[in-house]
Amino acid sequence: MSRVTCDMAMSLDGFVAGPNQSLDNPFGEGENGRLTRWMVDEPELHKAEIEAITAAGAFIMGRNMFGPGRGAWDLEWSGWWGEEPPYHAPVFVLTHHEREPLPMKGGTTFTFVTGGPEEALRLAREAAGDRDVAIAGGGMTVNQYLAAGLIDELRLHVAPVLLGRGERLFDGLADIDLEPLGEPSRTALVTHLTYRPVR
Repeated sequence: MSRVTCDMAMSLDGFVAGPNQSLDNPFGEGENGRLTRWMVDEPELHKAEIEAITAAGAFIMGRNMFGPGRGAWDLEWSGWWGEEPPYHAPVFVLTHHEREPLPMKGGTTFTFVTGGPEEALRLAREAAGDRDVAIAGGGMTVNQYLAAGLIDELRLHVAPVLLGRGERLFDGLADIDLEPLGEPSRTALVTHLTYRPVR
């Protein structure tokens, strides 16, 4: 069976997004690209980590990560990434509102799942075959999968910034140990940490 992985950029105080995420502020107020600056300013130093983020055979994300809307779908909205998203694989979006699948250039198809996290994981595993399934975010979605014991490898990319408020990773979680895998690596902009969650 394929592994379930997760990559999350986060602040030192545990936030993966600031408050009030919107069309103008996809990562929330106060984030201003600080969590992912390492990807933009020094991509050559983090080539392996960046490639690993999109190496899975299928992806799962929450509706907040797909777009800023709530309630009924704006069918004109096709995600933050333009005509060719970076996934190049099936992406399963958790939602409470049905929508037809949305094929994009480059092999990405967004499929909207109303049956909950375990149904999305079942579909993603079928689509991925022997390849990994990645939980792409956001924080609430990752927390759901961690709480259910469904993530095999958690890769944290910790930026040396404090957000102070917003969406926090591990919020409401307890009784989970994080077993280190491999050695941490870092630059001045980020520290990469890999863990196996153990319940």
